[in-house]
Amino acid sequence: MELFEYMEKYDYEQVVFNYDQTSGLKAIIAIHDTTLGPALGGTRIWNYQTEEEALLDALRLSRGMTYKSAAAGLNLGGGKAVIIGDARKIKSEELWRAYGRFVQSLNGRYITAEDVNTCVDDMAFVAEETDYVVGLPGTSGDPSPVTAFGTWRGMKAASEEIFGSSVLKDRTVAIQGLGHVGYYLAKHIHDEGGRLIVTDIDPEKVERVVEEFGAKAVDPAQIYGVECDIFAPCALGAVVNDQTIAQFKCRVIAGGANNVLKTEQHGDMLEDKGILYAPDFVINAGGVINVYEELNGYNQEKALNRASKIYDNIKKVIEISKRDNIPTCQAANIMAEERIERIGKIRSNYVNR
Repeated sequence: MELFEYMEKYDYEQVVFNYDQTSGLKAIIAIHDTTLGPALGGTRIWNYQTEEEALLDALRLSRGMTYKSAAAGLNLGGGKAVIIGDARKIKSEELWRAYGRFVQSLNGRYITAEDVNTCVDDMAFVAEETDYVVGLPGTSGDPSPVTAFGTWRGMKAASEEIFGSSVLKDRTVAIQGLGHVGYYLAKHIHDEGGRLIVTDIDPEKVERVVEEFGAKAVDPAQIYGVECDIFAPCALGAVVNDQTIAQFKCRVIAGGANNVLKTEQHGDMLEDKGILYAPDFVINAGGVINVYEELNGYNQEKALNRASKIYDNIKKVIEISKRDNIPTCQAANIMAEERIERIGKIRSNYVNR
């Protein structure tokens, strides 16, 4: 890929690469935009097939974090970090401390947290070397429960638009991915009386949700075509694509995964098919809301109260979509971009030039 051309096209500020020989660390930090505040985004470990794949993931995810924080009303910019390797093999104290030094070198432009294949204990090692890390043990901790709570609230807003009621009792929800977010989301739906169809590549996770919540399990390849009211992607991204759109038998897509649409054109295709899409960076903002509260002295009640407003944010996206006659994915971008522009202008007041 042409990196600088890509950065220019999507207005990135900075991409930084780091290699540490002692620990074997191979990391990329992408900073998309810091208009509203320091770039915050988690660190994920993934066994990427190529370095270009890792770079593209960091770029896409960091831009998503800019829009996520802006849409959620937070004073944060967007960034993301990826570490290349098999999480089962490369994790060590020295790797995390080397990574912490890397984060510290950016002097607060980027604040990290946990993400795919990383956890609060990993972040504790990172904190040995930098102050610019959140989601630590004894503070906000695992953001997954708040992410799931916010996703559930956004799902209810989408349900009200399509079915005339926000109540999920007797609604059938198909959940793809039963990690922490998927599990807690399943619990919210079950507790409200909803029906669950679930899948995951890990049989133990599937078995747990089947036993605890009476869910029906299907193979991963079958989840796209099941009869359901709501499809909730809670695994990796790009699951709405040319192949899956033809299979969907739902009225709403609302889940905790990032980068759900393979391209923005797939949002147009969902609109044409009469499926309401709750944009990922709006509905799954509970995690970043949770760690944002840590920056100001963590209070779980405040975090949950702010995350509950994801319901209102999804309703606002739907209003913009109707107002401008555009798909919800475009409406969400407009909502985020308008806030960045407004607050950016205010922050430029009284700046020494």
